[in-house]
Amino acid sequence: MELRNHGEIRILGGSVTRMPRVVRPIGHEDRLSIVDHLDELRRRLIICVAALAVAFGICMWQNHALLKVLNTPLQNQTNPKAERGEGTVGQAAAAQQAAAAAASATAASLTTLAQPASGLPAATRAELAIEAVKLRREAQRIPVTPPQTQPITLGVGEPFTTTVTVSLWAALVIALPVILWELYGFVLPAMTPTEHRAVRPLLFAVPVLFIVGVLFGYYVVLQAAVQFLVNFNSGQFNVMVQANQLYGFEATILLAMGIVFQLPVVIVALTRLGILTPQMLRGMRRYALVACAALAAFLPGDAITMLLIIVPLYLLYEASILLAAIVHRSRSAAAENPRGEPATAVGAPAATSGADHSVQQIIDHVDRKLTD
Repeated sequence: MELRNHGEIRILGGSVTRMPRVVRPIGHEDRLSIVDHLDELRRRLIICVAALAVAFGICMWQNHALLKVLNTPLQNQTNPKAERGEGTVGQAAAAQQAAAAAASATAASLTTLAQPASGLPAATRAELAIEAVKLRREAQRIPVTPPQTQPITLGVGEPFTTTVTVSLWAALVIALPVILWELYGFVLPAMTPTEHRAVRPLLFAVPVLFIVGVLFGYYVVLQAAVQFLVNFNSGQFNVMVQANQLYGFEATILLAMGIVFQLPVVIVALTRLGILTPQMLRGMRRYALVACAALAAFLPGDAITMLLIIVPLYLLYEASILLAAIVHRSRSAAAENPRGEPATAVGAPAATSGADHSVQQIIDHVDRKLTD
């Protein structure tokens, strides 16, 4: 009997039997064949697809709540117009209110004529009383408040396809931690234990920063963008927003904000690889500020909206510099003392001085060129 490849293949009397494996991270010292790697990839892809399918089922189950959240930025701008009688929905609501008022006034007149004091014949007064009751009943069915404005659909199957598309995007966001974890487990064998410890915090930071970026995009950028675009020259147009275009626009902004908020992860990773240094990042402050302003100008909005976008993005860059300084300090210390041996008494003052200098750089990371 022979056992190879972590208990996968067992040879018994010349026959080959493939034994099932559990999905587990492969160690750095493990040696697998190309077939084993492909099998590992296949099983991890199955887990990712299963997580995505479960999240998609939950999103389809709660699709009404999901679409309500996505419709809120549009309704915040169009509902006040409808209440003022502006736009197609507002004009329809005004007509409904006028019809309700006319019906109530007519029913009151018929009720007056149905009284004995009107001098009409009894049969006529009875008919008028019946008509007044019917008219009041019909008037009560007319809405007294304008309906909420919803995005429109043009095709026969567009409500279904739009709902499925929105649910799929939301499911991808929900399943993102599982997908990242499986990707991390697949590339783990290529990492040394040191790289493993360095990458794990970044792996947990990616979904957290992505969710923070999506929330920032929804509550700040998207609200301002919809307000600007829907109200721009709206008096010259009959504004009717199509559903798939609205949701595609919202998905683009939210995805862009989620990716932009990955800036600290990218900078820390490049610093760990030695491609960037805190000094280089401090020297690129001017260019970073221009890039933040360009991104804010690219997204729709007014001057206040641009300021609300520029300030958080630039603060994110400054936080990235601080993290890069901490990482660079740890990397330099590891390079100077790779075995982790304690410093001797002779070298202790120098080490302390270097540490104090690094701490000062971290706390006060100011580009001297900017202060000249």
